[in-house]
Amino acid sequence: MYRIVRMDRLAPTITRFAIEAPFIARKRQAGNFVMIRIAAGGERIPLTIADSDAETITLIVQAVGKTTKELCSMKAGDMLLDVVGPLGNPTPIHRHGTVVCIGGGVGTAELYPIAKALRDAGNKVMTIIGGRSRELVILEEEMRACSDHVFITTDDGSYCRKGIVTDPLKEILDSGKTIGAVFAIGPLPMMKAVANVTRPYNVHTLVSLNTIMVDGTGMCGGCRVTVDHQMKFACVDGPEFDAHQVDFDELMMRNRTYVDLERLSDEKHQCKLVAMAEGAAQ
Repeated sequence: MYRIVRMDRLAPTITRFAIEAPFIARKRQAGNFVMIRIAAGGERIPLTIADSDAETITLIVQAVGKTTKELCSMKAGDMLLDVVGPLGNPTPIHRHGTVVCIGGGVGTAELYPIAKALRDAGNKVMTIIGGRSRELVILEEEMRACSDHVFITTDDGSYCRKGIVTDPLKEILDSGKTIGAVFAIGPLPMMKAVANVTRPYNVHTLVSLNTIMVDGTGMCGGCRVTVDHQMKFACVDGPEFDAHQVDFDELMMRNRTYVDLERLSDEKHQCKLVAMAEGAAQ
């Protein structure tokens, strides 16, 4: 059993957890993830390790489906049945010179440990954070602490610059700065857009496909993706891949396969977060 030591809300649907898992905390590297299960008979889900100290790992969870909503309705002191890890290949961290790190929505949580590791390796880090609105821009303070420059965009213009993450990215590339690498994590359309922007500049671009992982072992095949015309699995071959070699169109089409079943499962779940919000409004 693994105890939730503390938790806090980063946004209405996004929660940060500190989980007591000292053995995992001491071994994890940037890019690693864990598989968690709340209770017996429950779904196993992969979650990227956003940070750690000597005793705990930090997980940042967006309540979008049945299991993540159940997890986000828990409280400090509650126990998780399983936390397995660290899993996955760590992010390749090298000294590139200047790098651009791009996080979209909750993807910023996965980007944070990578940006920290790149800065620690001696890189100059330029970070772009995007969100649909101000409340979905997360970890701004943490990203500023490990970045030389931070650019923030919101789709609706409710905070900082109105637009999308590729707007400042293109300006950086057009400025003549030598960019050694670009790292992007977020929704699939966002990562595809980043790849399309960097391709003409021939800038090495890595995307993390952790958002499509299911069982974390490669056995289910749910995270298969075509990379350079070869079939790969995000959980065991990635999660980072060369963005210019990923077939994003095929991946996005496959990712929509179980949308209807996911919606049905979500509709059957009685979300405690919604009940709490409704109760507070009365």
